[in-house]
Amino acid sequence: MTPATSTPARFHTIALHKPYGVLPCFTDPDGRPTLADYVELPGVYAAGRLDMDSEGLMLLTSDGTLSHRITDPQHKLPKVYLVQVERVPDEQALRQLRQGVMLSGTKTRPAEVRLLDEPPALPDRPVPIRFRKTVPTCWIEMTIREGMNRQVRRMTAAVGHPALRLVRVAIGPISLGNLGPGVWRELTSGEVQSIQGCAAAAGAKPGRPDSPRASRRSAD
Repeated sequence: MTPATSTPARFHTIALHKPYGVLPCFTDPDGRPTLADYVELPGVYAAGRLDMDSEGLMLLTSDGTLSHRITDPQHKLPKVYLVQVERVPDEQALRQLRQGVMLSGTKTRPAEVRLLDEPPALPDRPVPIRFRKTVPTCWIEMTIREGMNRQVRRMTAAVGHPALRLVRVAIGPISLGNLGPGVWRELTSGEVQSIQGCAAAAGAKPGRPDSPRASRRSAD
């Protein structure tokens, strides 16, 4: 697939819309779908993860320093998710998410959370979510600044609203935009600089020290 824009630098950084059911790596001994089925550009590697059952924006780069800025929790780069959850969260559940919840003995940083009035315009998922006639669903937008393993799913479950579908729509200043599932584009040099600037600014803000147990994995 031809990228939309080429950067003159020796490094390559791309934005990919990872489809549902695709592993966030390039090889799998069991033969399951991987990033290699969609990205032919040599030398780029995922800067963070997005689990097989989640969808949306991934950044891949050949620049190790940039990858560190994206994934290191010290930089607190914001990541935005659209999450379909079981039932409609009340104000208490939203307040818990905004204050941070305990996950395996570690309290998360506060999340920015809002209810969406309407379901977002997203491509259909190839495998529909489980449907229960007596259980309504709701979409929320969550922004977090750390990356505990499957953090978003664990946070919504901890407040009584399991995630049914999860789509990452932004990492720092880079948004998913209108990229379709399986499509990628190369970032411009300006976009790469904006990531570096955003990460530097976020990392300079005061906040609680990072837990030694914090992970650099994805937060989905």
